[in-house]
Amino acid sequence: MTSITAANAIIMITIPGLFPVPQRIQGFSADNVYDAADQEIVETAMGVDGILSGGFVFTPIEQNFSLQADSASNVIFEQWAAAMLNSRDVITANGETTLLSVNRKYVSTKGFLVNKSPLATAARTLQPRRFMIRWERVAANPI
Repeated sequence: MTSITAANAIIMITIPGLFPVPQRIQGFSADNVYDAADQEIVETAMGVDGILSGGFVFTPIEQNFSLQADSASNVIFEQWAAAMLNSRDVITANGETTLLSVNRKYVSTKGFLVNKSPLATAARTLQPRRFMIRWERVAANPI
């Protein structure tokens, strides 16, 4: 394809015990569907003699979703947070991000809802809400 649009991104999330059937996340903010933090995969240390050593390390992947204030998908995150509050325990999710414009699918496993906007900021208009999931793994695959 010759396009790099994010407009045709398909994001699905499954939360066992709460949303066992995959739910499509929709209603993204005008300027951002999601962002993902850089992942550090090597830890290095330089000895006093100037020799650099390094080793592979596992690190989680943080994905921040940005949803319009009126997105129907806000309810998915609100119910997920409420279920954890009520149970006083964590509930993990699995997800799948399909980027049709670049023919890639990303399968995300064991995600924790770590941060959430409790409500939309009210300015001249209601502002987008952000929700951050920390994934154990994100695997890239061609479509």
